[in-house]
Amino acid sequence: MLKSAMEYLLNLKRPEVVEVDGQKFATVDLQRIKEQSNVATLEINTLTGLVDYIKSKFDRNSKLMIHVKSPTEVYLFDSLDSTNDRRHYLKAKALLPQITFERFMDRERFQIMMQANFVNNLDKETVLQIVSNIVEDTGAEIKDNGLSQQVTVKKGVASIGYEMIPGRVTLKPFRTFAEVPQPESEFILRLKEGAQVALFEADGGAWELNAIHSIKDYLASELAKEIETGELFIIG
Repeated sequence: MLKSAMEYLLNLKRPEVVEVDGQKFATVDLQRIKEQSNVATLEINTLTGLVDYIKSKFDRNSKLMIHVKSPTEVYLFDSLDSTNDRRHYLKAKALLPQITFERFMDRERFQIMMQANFVNNLDKETVLQIVSNIVEDTGAEIKDNGLSQQVTVKKGVASIGYEMIPGRVTLKPFRTFAEVPQPESEFILRLKEGAQVALFEADGGAWELNAIHSIKDYLASELAKEIETGELFIIG
């Protein structure tokens, strides 16, 4: 039946709308006619804006679903219509600073990056203290056994000594929306000659799952009423 209907449409000379198996097709290029026209997706930068939009019930009358795609992107769309289409209403994308991992940089750039873009914790203070005290003269020495390093640092006003660099440090860089706790994860701190410093991610991406769960928990708390009434579902 469907094959014969397609052949009939192709033989028509002027554009018409024909219904086949409950779906409407135009005779021009055999385009299926959507039940609902597309809408321009709004783009915002906060979870608060997403919550406010949903609570306002501004321009929708169907059930909604939130898809937490990643620590930095969240999408809002409605349920499928009779033609299996859905409309994407909103996209929330986190505004984040540029943080450099996996690449060595000079000590000053590293310190600025750490102080501006990481949440304060004990390991952050330890890293900054070690890096700020590195001796940069030609006699400076870095000892490396593959698991940990020792570096020549200032120990006082006039003395120097060796400082053991921790093999792994636990840090909290700004990597997701400001409304949720920044995910904590492990990094490997490495130094090389010329006071070059780098951080290497060492948690296998587990922080991303933690961030997604935090976003889901935040939205579930803020939109508890809408979830309870069946108006809204959250996936991630």
